Amino acid sequence: MNKLFFAGLCLFSIPAISQTVPARSKLNTAADKIEAKVIEWRRDFHEHPELGNNETRTAGIIAKHLEGLGIEVKTGVARTGVVGILKGGKPGPVVLLRADMDGLPVTERNSLPFASKVKTQYNGQEVGVMHACGHDSHVAILMGVAEVLSGMKADLKGTVKFVFQPAEEGSAPGVEGGAELMVKEGVLENPKVDVAFGLHIWAQTEAGKITYRPGGMMAGVNDMQIIVKGRQAHGAAPWASVDPIVISAQIINNLQTIVSRNLNVTENAGVVTIGSLHAGVRSNIIPERAEMLGTIRALSVEDEKMLIDRIKTIATKTAEAGGATVEIKIPYSNHYPVTYNDPALTEKMLPTLAKVAGVENVKLIPPITGAEDFSFFQEKVPGLFFFLGGMPKGMDPKTAPSHHTPDFMIDESSFKLGVKALAGLTLDYMEVK
Repeated sequence: MNKLFFAGLCLFSIPAISQTVPARSKLNTAADKIEAKVIEWRRDFHEHPELGNNETRTAGIIAKHLEGLGIEVKTGVARTGVVGILKGGKPGPVVLLRADMDGLPVTERNSLPFASKVKTQYNGQEVGVMHACGHDSHVAILMGVAEVLSGMKADLKGTVKFVFQPAEEGSAPGVEGGAELMVKEGVLENPKVDVAFGLHIWAQTEAGKITYRPGGMMAGVNDMQIIVKGRQAHGAAPWASVDPIVISAQIINNLQTIVSRNLNVTENAGVVTIGSLHAGVRSNIIPERAEMLGTIRALSVEDEKMLIDRIKTIATKTAEAGGATVEIKIPYSNHYPVTYNDPALTEKMLPTLAKVAGVENVKLIPPITGAEDFSFFQEKVPGLFFFLGGMPKGMDPKTAPSHHTPDFMIDESSFKLGVKALAGLTLDYMEVK
């Protein structure tokens, strides 16, 4: 048996954190009452999505809601972010809860009555805008958590920092944004954060279930640009050229050996992908330049360094062998660290997840090569990030519309569990800190 899986099962034999019965009952009742509002908020956000660093309408609704709850509010954090601070009636730790707010340049294709009709300009093109990754649900859930916990303020043993973050999907090249910029602007200070919790709705996991992994749960990611510089010539005289297209093809093939021959796949997964190759303007001209863009995914800092070093060596030496030169930029426009769940914190809080969802509904999963900028918070403070099932029950995960697609959809019955999970983690952490 996989040792990590066995360890995950054993955690459920640890006595659950002793949240008081009145507090637990109050949380459950409040979550039941708030469910309809959470769904209503989510549908409104879904119908009116905004791209990263442009979430002004979304931020305005969030700020108004938090202010109405008597929560201290700061706006304009990392451009459009909102931070709310709820000080409990008793002293204790500072818990950060995070929701991301941005949509994607995707044109919605489903028949939901609240489907997005929004269009905007992106990279010089008119595009549709859609919450195709579930960030609308994250915002609505955290707004619900804020209302629930503000109603328990007198009994709250610490402070909660509600962080509504812009631009999780990334900013334009050369533009800082998202969690990284929030950290730089001091979101983890004043008051100083002790721990961070976050969730992500997951369209391939059945509603009512929670999945998690201690350690590296989601990959660190770097994008890359490789420019091959050769010598231009007539297509009828290739011997007069140094062909950057042929050399680029050789580089792409050689890069495939990194994961298959340099990465210890028994320990961690990794990805090296070239997703774009551009060169030339017509059939009978061999150009002098070719550009490749790609992505690198790793589940540890050590593996990330190895992948980058090998890419640079292989691209440089392959180009030299063909008489060309290369320019390599890694990262080219963005970098997210590994989403790393602190093992001790995960072990401590796993009974809470089992309590709110049921032991049978909390599952250990393999790592995922997608990335999350919640990782920037986890670089500074212990953090726990988990997935909340959003797939309708009985649907096949292989055919369920996936994230970042026009048909993406989720089951709203999962929202109440999301509220209970984030609020429960907050209350229980404050009890044992």
